[in-house]
Amino acid sequence: MHLVKKLLIGAAALFVVIQLVPVDRTNPPVTARLETPPAVDAVLRRSCYDCHSNETTWPWYSYIAPVKFLVAQDVRRGRELINFSTWNDDPEPIRVGNAELVWEEVEDGEMPMGVYTVMHPDAKLSDADKAVLREWSEGYEESLESAGGDEESAMSGGSDDDEDAEHGGADDDAAEDDDAR
Repeated sequence: MHLVKKLLIGAAALFVVIQLVPVDRTNPPVTARLETPPAVDAVLRRSCYDCHSNETTWPWYSYIAPVKFLVAQDVRRGRELINFSTWNDDPEPIRVGNAELVWEEVEDGEMPMGVYTVMHPDAKLSDADKAVLREWSEGYEESLESAGGDEESAMSGGSDDDEDAEHGGADDDAAEDDDAR
């Protein structure tokens, strides 16, 4: 019995000491957030952002060892893989691949992680949530292409008709040249 008492005291002492080991629970700045339709944003925020963004809500158990080490590791790895807070810092091919990866992980039942949904039951994805993510993922590349086309048009001044209208038309430019002479 004396040995059991010593082991319990040693375990309690170790538990107290391990609480003093620091863990990084910082949330770096959001630099290039993913912009999505509201339905997609709601699902991602509810089920993904705690591990895959710089907007992590650190729950009470993330302050208690040994769980704090596991939570911090999951968040670090999640941010390294996909970070919705720095999404647009990545080149377009990476973003397209990440959008596909989001759906693949959801479709395979890998995300959100089961250990996470035990403590966060609201993070479980319904069939409707999965449909929202599938539609977004499958249409993501096309949405970039259509946005890119619009951006190019805007940057080049649009069509000649748009440019003429913006500058008062070609005839007005000629009249200004005559007045200047």
